[in-house]
Amino acid sequence: MSRTELITGTSSGIGRATARHFQAQGWDVIATMRNPASETELDTLPDVLVTRLDVQDQASIETAVAAGIARFVGIDVLVNNAGYGAYGPLEATPLARIRNQFEVNVIGLLAATQAVLPHFRARHAGVVVNVSSMGGKITFPLGSLYHGSKFAVEGLSEALQYELAAIGVRIRLVEPGAVKTDFAGRSFDFNNDPAMSAYQPVVQAVFAALGPMAETAAPAEDVAAVILRAATNEGSQLRYEVGQDAVHFLAARRAADDATFFAGMRAQLGLTGQ
Repeated sequence: MSRTELITGTSSGIGRATARHFQAQGWDVIATMRNPASETELDTLPDVLVTRLDVQDQASIETAVAAGIARFVGIDVLVNNAGYGAYGPLEATPLARIRNQFEVNVIGLLAATQAVLPHFRARHAGVVVNVSSMGGKITFPLGSLYHGSKFAVEGLSEALQYELAAIGVRIRLVEPGAVKTDFAGRSFDFNNDPAMSAYQPVVQAVFAALGPMAETAAPAEDVAAVILRAATNEGSQLRYEVGQDAVHFLAARRAADDATFFAGMRAQLGLTGQ
């Protein structure tokens, strides 16, 4: 009997790679995105339902869940992948964009999870995989919004494991490092005001670091494979790291006190004079 995955944010990147990977492994896939009318690939694959889901639109979430259950009888795994990164000096960021970062990465994730839980509870089975980031455990300059949202995903997932165990549901966190996607393009919202000159050395340092990080980024397919492993692991492991940089940075963070880790990060970014 085939199993079914519902995944958010399949227009590109990790979401698209994950939808492809699950389908190739024999799963039924509910591939959701904000604009399914423009899709030309996933909807040609067998056992894939492409449907609209905008994590900021509650009605679309409920409709997508119902459509998936109607097509494939049930849902076994929810992969909360939709998200983006807002970066830049906080002072230069409009409040609307601050709210949007948390609406998509946190509130939207909770809304999708909440919509699937009655189905999981009735079956006393299910898995929720939340795509977090190494940025949910460590931070880089100018990432107060993105890191704040991913730290929230880490915390809410860790807390949810207790209550979801009561209804037979497992929760997983996947923590990629840099990934070869268009995150720095369509999924990267950078806010800055060059007139705020005091922040500009930090801005320049961050952009200088992006190039080397991109060169060592893991393929999205690597993340997809780990998401499948997390979804099918019946053990108690909560967190799954992806990419050499994630393994390196997260190990360094666990091994160092705050002052030591922050000093090392400043040195790596050339911010030692601050």
